[in-house]
Amino acid sequence: MKVSVDRDVCIAAGQCAITSPEVFGQRDEDGLVELLLREPPAELAAGVRLAVSLCPSRAITVRE
Repeated sequence: MKVSVDRDVCIAAGQCAITSPEVFGQRDEDGLVELLLREPPAELAAGVRLAVSLCPSRAITVRE
């Protein structure tokens, strides 16, 4: 699994950071998504997929 984020699309809702804090964070200055792990381990995959589905702006992309 490879994860990428698009900060130009992000609206700083924070659902990703709440759902999968090991993989996603939020920048202090503007709240936009911050990718902490580009290739998360398999045990975090379910949380990443949930974060993708909860993102209101669809700023997260996952490639298997």
